[in-house]
Amino acid sequence: MFQKIKQSVTPTRGGKKKSSSSNNATTAKEEDESTSLLASSSAPPPPPSSITSPLTAAAMQHRDAFQQQQQQLQQQQQGTLMSIEELERGAKRLISDNIGDSDSVNNLLQDEEDSISSYSIHGSGGAGAGGLTNNNGETLVTEDDVNFLTSSTSQQQQQRQQQPSSGLQRRRQRPSSTSSKRRVDEIGNQLLQADGNARLEHDILRKSLNLIDLGPTATLLQQFEEDEEGGDIKDEELVEHERVLERIHESTRRLRAASIGDGGGSGNQHPEIEKEESSSLLDYEQQRTRIVRQVLTMVGVTAILILLVCVALALGTIAVGPPKQPVGAYKIIEAQVGHDFWQYYDFYAGKDSAGSNGHIMYVSEQKAREEGIVNVVTETVGVGDMIEIYEDGDPRAEENWLAEDLAFLEQLKRKKLEEEEALEREKQEEEKKQKKHDEKKKTDNDDSTEQTKEDSATKEKKANRLLEEVERQQEQEQAQQQLVSSESIVTSDEIKPPRLEPFNPDQNSDVPEETFVVISSTPTPEGPRNSVRLEGRRRFNRGLFIIDLRHMPAGCGTWPAFWLTDEANWPVNGEIDIVEGVNYQDTAKTALHTTRVCRMDDVPEGSKTGTWDTAVGIPDRKTGIPDMTFRYAQDCFVYDPHQWINQGCVASDLKLEGRSLGVPLNQNGGGVYALEWDPVYKHIKTWVFSPHGRVPSNLRDALRTATNEDESTRVAPDTNQWGLPYGHFPIGDGTNCPAGHFRNMRLVINLAFCGSVAGNRYFMDCPKQFKKFKTCNEWVESDPDELKEAYWKIRGVYVYEREWQKQWS
Repeated sequence: MFQKIKQSVTPTRGGKKKSSSSNNATTAKEEDESTSLLASSSAPPPPPSSITSPLTAAAMQHRDAFQQQQQQLQQQQQGTLMSIEELERGAKRLISDNIGDSDSVNNLLQDEEDSISSYSIHGSGGAGAGGLTNNNGETLVTEDDVNFLTSSTSQQQQQRQQQPSSGLQRRRQRPSSTSSKRRVDEIGNQLLQADGNARLEHDILRKSLNLIDLGPTATLLQQFEEDEEGGDIKDEELVEHERVLERIHESTRRLRAASIGDGGGSGNQHPEIEKEESSSLLDYEQQRTRIVRQVLTMVGVTAILILLVCVALALGTIAVGPPKQPVGAYKIIEAQVGHDFWQYYDFYAGKDSAGSNGHIMYVSEQKAREEGIVNVVTETVGVGDMIEIYEDGDPRAEENWLAEDLAFLEQLKRKKLEEEEALEREKQEEEKKQKKHDEKKKTDNDDSTEQTKEDSATKEKKANRLLEEVERQQEQEQAQQQLVSSESIVTSDEIKPPRLEPFNPDQNSDVPEETFVVISSTPTPEGPRNSVRLEGRRRFNRGLFIIDLRHMPAGCGTWPAFWLTDEANWPVNGEIDIVEGVNYQDTAKTALHTTRVCRMDDVPEGSKTGTWDTAVGIPDRKTGIPDMTFRYAQDCFVYDPHQWINQGCVASDLKLEGRSLGVPLNQNGGGVYALEWDPVYKHIKTWVFSPHGRVPSNLRDALRTATNEDESTRVAPDTNQWGLPYGHFPIGDGTNCPAGHFRNMRLVINLAFCGSVAGNRYFMDCPKQFKKFKTCNEWVESDPDELKEAYWKIRGVYVYEREWQKQWS
């Protein structure tokens, strides 16, 4: 409000000002217009009346210098500043607007004009002489008083110039809201008590604005000019004065309303107050209702938007369908056969890793070919190496591997039960012996009596053994009868004899031939044998991995392996040993190696035909004393304290125990190993089939057609038709081994000698050699004929992955 008033007023600051008597004719009209202006703030007020009178020479000189300074300030500020008298009138008019008494307002304004116009400054007729008189000629202030005021004003200006920020800092202090309100209320009370006295109200407002009193001869305009010259008055201070006056106006309105409500000793409020309170209450209710409606509208709109988003997602999901997942049929990714075998691998050249520490030197592809330790050979398959193929519809062609495996598990249960019963009988016999021994001490029987009792016990034991042998013979006779009955069916004229064919013959040959990849080793004068390590070029995170062997390295000191790993991030990304054996081991095993938190103690019962490797005799890390507690190796953590270092969790075959690895496998013409790594279905499973006549027809047909150019003629392997695996490792959500332990791995085929496993077991597994050669390395360096059997003969390596299909989890 005051900013608008300041911009609309242009006070005269040079020469003589107009006399108040020249404006008497238009005073009432200007005041009415000013009142209307301040009430509506729509038009600028008229210029204020000013006080004119002749001054003394000193006062004139001081005034001229002061006016020059004011003109410079006016040019810099590019504006004008209204007189404080006009500000006082505006504040009073605002107060009167809220009081609502037009007569009181007019009287107040008239008193104000009278009080201002009743003073004038005039000269006393002489140079340098002057004073302050009223219209009646009465002298109020002498020339000495004017000189004193002038000198006092100059001193005050000098003090403010020396300390220009003192007044500004004083005026810019911001009281707290509580103290400010209390101050406004006090000023409002004082204005009410003034009861229309213009001079008294003038003093109250001057004090409320922290202005210095220059005496009765000085107008508030001069006071403001003094402050401007000192640099204390700023636009922002006018804004602050405006705020103070508005608070004064508000406080005065409240006090006036309170005085009206308490008048006449009546406790009833004034109708204006009641009307205002009712209006405020109504406004509050309306505002609250409006806010509630807005909130409810926002909540409703938000709910509708969420519903629309859900509907859109549902419709989009229905339209798009379920996400794609690798859950379809298996599709061939790599068929590593014949001369194309080498393109899937890189030859590693150098020493063995520090962890394996094999007594070998891996050579490059060029050197391996020069030394003849890698070859591709094609052989004619003899009748003895062929398998029987039955015609469709032949009862012998019906395969029920699952029933066979379940029967095997049932047999294992009976065997285990028999073992437990045998142990229980031995325990009872020991108890009987102990009881008899105690009785002998008590009764002091003679030796003949004791001998008779012992003879009777021996006879009873022999009788039990005879009964067990009879039961076994009966079982064997029943099995033989079943075999005879099946043979009679085979020799029947109604059923044709089976065809003899190679397991996986070459497709482009008219004769029964098969092509093999051969990997071996050669001795060196330095000692370590030259060998081969093939590292796959493709990385895998799932898949079905199959190797068809006719021969694998076997014998004392050998350590062959077909496995998956990520050497650069071992064991973080895991390791899976599909085929691994050392020395004379003859049973297939599959091992997993990981970091912490991967245990296999949650395998469903009846889901595998194998068992777990054991971990017995582990030396204590502190005392070195072997721990003879019987434990299964079910923790895949490579540094588990209760297992051998890097033993991992190891599944061992039972169905083909003693003939699924090494020398027995080779004598049976090899076999087929398969590992299924399926994070979606949350498992890793392993199978071994030997001899080749025991390979499921689905697996056999899949390998035979893997290289067909026509994809429609390829048979997809289906592990559900293969029977139970010998190794079952649960992985993924809901298991004790997160699937993230196995990732980004590649295939490795290698042939090592001795090292941290075969070498450490040398004295146990090779007692005959140990008598002559005290270390495994010495045995290998002697180049015995036995190491001629240390070679791979691979028909092919096949890698499948499930096709991506849309399917809900």
